[in-house]
Amino acid sequence: MRKLAVFLKPYRFQSIIAPLFKMLEALFELFVPLIMAGIIDEGIKLKDYDIIKRNGLILVAFCITGLVCSLIAQYFAAKVAVSFAESVRNALFKKIINFSYENIDRFGSSSLITRITNDINQVQNGVNMVLRLLLRSPFVVFGAMIMAFTVNVRAALIFVVLIPLLFIAVSLITIITIPLYAKIQRSLDTLTSHVRENLTGVRVVRAFNQEAREKEEFSDDNTFFANTSLFTARISAVLNPITVIIVNVCMLVLIYRGSILVNTGNLTSGQVYALVNFMSQILVELVKLTNLFITINKAFASAGRIGDMLDTENALSDEGAIDAKELPDTESIISFENATFSYPESKEAFISNMNFVIRPGETIGIIGGTGSGKSTIASLLMRFYDVTGGEIKYKNKNIKELTLSSLRNSYSYVPQKAQLFSGTLKENLKLADPDATDEELLNAVRLSQCAEFVEDKGQGLDMPILEGGANLSGGQKQRVCIARALVKKAPILILDDSSSALDYATDSRLRKGIKTLKNLTTIIIAQRINSIMDADRIMVLDDGDIAGFDTHEKLLDTCAIYKEIYNSQKAFTE
Repeated sequence: MRKLAVFLKPYRFQSIIAPLFKMLEALFELFVPLIMAGIIDEGIKLKDYDIIKRNGLILVAFCITGLVCSLIAQYFAAKVAVSFAESVRNALFKKIINFSYENIDRFGSSSLITRITNDINQVQNGVNMVLRLLLRSPFVVFGAMIMAFTVNVRAALIFVVLIPLLFIAVSLITIITIPLYAKIQRSLDTLTSHVRENLTGVRVVRAFNQEAREKEEFSDDNTFFANTSLFTARISAVLNPITVIIVNVCMLVLIYRGSILVNTGNLTSGQVYALVNFMSQILVELVKLTNLFITINKAFASAGRIGDMLDTENALSDEGAIDAKELPDTESIISFENATFSYPESKEAFISNMNFVIRPGETIGIIGGTGSGKSTIASLLMRFYDVTGGEIKYKNKNIKELTLSSLRNSYSYVPQKAQLFSGTLKENLKLADPDATDEELLNAVRLSQCAEFVEDKGQGLDMPILEGGANLSGGQKQRVCIARALVKKAPILILDDSSSALDYATDSRLRKGIKTLKNLTTIIIAQRINSIMDADRIMVLDDGDIAGFDTHEKLLDTCAIYKEIYNSQKAFTE
């Protein structure tokens, strides 16, 4: 929680007001047994109705004042907790959105979702309860004990035994349950991951008729989560009965000793009533306090997970100071110089000492087998990952010297997996350039070969798109993603196997449309040789190495791997 305390600083005033008014409420509550004792001993026993009326009015005034104090405290506690959670959630989302691929791979997307939702809710609840009860309950417990001593010292000695016993019980349960709550949150990560994978991959699961297997695996994970939660709940549940038993035993002793003192004339009936009420107040507050400690344990477990994320340094540092837009034109727009890259947790280099140059305005094709490094090159160019050796240069400047935002603004990138967002076609296209006009959007729609199905829908740029583009086919989603990239008008366009779902005729029209764009450097990563054979140069990758880099015709003569790929697809290229 210390790591998150900084988010409470803007609400310091409210954080003081809430417990302060709670203690004021408790103070009025502590005087109630004494007033009642006066009613019993002086009013009822002596039949003095004026004392009964006067003390009764005082009780009503105390109740109303206590209620007002309680409402004020509840309001400020809730306001602080909600505002605190909002600030933490914003900071956490900002952290996540700036995380490199390496950081996301480390935590896992499901764990990130759990931390920004469930964990923050647990901490919010903890803050709310702490502001309301952390000072109030101990104040009532010790206040009731002090009040009891003002009534009768000999009878109140039982309170001295009660407090340490309860403190020991609470401490033992707390020590045991803190690591268990952390275990519960981790198992919730697993459950979230399972649900997420099944929702995103539901078509695959059904296509292979694996619903039964997925249900069984989910049931196993869910059972583990439930058992862990139940085990922890059982341990926590022991705290309440232990508290009640200790207090009730002490109350029996108090009543017994009180009756003896009443018989000897050292204690009045009203005072016995007051002492029993003080004991009851302690019981109620200790039950609240035990529940508070359970809530705090959950909050601490969640706060640790959130703090771990906030403390995690981004694996990709943005230390550059040069704006890519300000760089003068050069003979090479992109160059790899002995670039080496290893994926996190991998001992072997995936790309070793790679060297190549791309000139402005060129159309470059990249082809190779699965796992040869095609998409890795795109990720390195965009600085989703950083090279572990050598350099990548943009206009003769190491890309690490450029600001990350200006570097990425130099690329229009279409990833392998078409990713669309719920909203309209216009909203999806404007992700690339919020200031783009409708005319520019429609031009991108035409160039990307989206016009046909957009016109068929009859809603133009206001065509609705469901989450993930669920209402579009695979080819339609790819074309919308390409249109979005074209809206950006960046100097470099990267198509990472983004036309794989298109038929050959549409793919051909798309490439012809892109060629009409002036001053555009295009990198086409593809599995189909038909998509790249018209490129100015073609890079052939083999297990992270460049096996060839030349025109289509020359590669057929000099590169055995390219010729093999061509021959395997020859029927589709003629």
